[in-house]
Amino acid sequence: MTFQKIDGIIKHYDRVIKGVDKKAKLSKKRAYGGVLRAEKGRLVEEITKKLIKIAWEDILNQSSKNLQFISQKFQIPIRNEYIERLNDEELKRYILENKKDYFYEYKPDIVVSISDNIVMFVECKSYTENAMFKRILVDFHLLKTLYPKADFVLVQLESQLGGDYSELKEKVFGSPQTHTLLSYFDVDIEIITLLKGERQVDKPIHKREYFKPLTRESLERAIKIIARKLRKWAS
Repeated sequence: MTFQKIDGIIKHYDRVIKGVDKKAKLSKKRAYGGVLRAEKGRLVEEITKKLIKIAWEDILNQSSKNLQFISQKFQIPIRNEYIERLNDEELKRYILENKKDYFYEYKPDIVVSISDNIVMFVECKSYTENAMFKRILVDFHLLKTLYPKADFVLVQLESQLGGDYSELKEKVFGSPQTHTLLSYFDVDIEIITLLKGERQVDKPIHKREYFKPLTRESLERAIKIIARKLRKWAS
């Protein structure tokens, strides 16, 4: 059954990636690049949700009734320490009087809930480079202040982070730049790459000559990582 689900994911990937170039060219409502980004982003979210379900139901043998994907915006409140150190007393007083309006709002791509407990946040990207990763890192760092026990995961089709993220090995050492960024924040992020080979800007995978296959081995590796994260929530 698991093999059938994995093969279904691969077929869906092939269909979307091989057809997205034509779809983008025919679109009259959105620009070519906008259609590509939207379709690829949606594809990664769809694949990731399926991988999470396989990990929970097939690998960990848990009930599908306990697993939910929540669509929700989260409000990270202003910190009291910041208000207290303001030198402008008038500004401080104004913020305190309107404190309910001071927050940063963020909507993750995927929020995983198990038995009504939020346990995992996932960002889904067609590719990630370190400037993009820095934004993800800040957002996850802020979310951790609300959910300190949750896991944080980045799922990307291709990697542009450097290092060996794109080699899909059992043991990944990452890249110097990415680890340096991580060292400044109190949050651990699991980075899962689905396609082998570093992303090359001039060789987009939606072009037939640069197409990269999504393999069963890659998906099985991703499922194994996700299952390891979810195992502590299994009954």
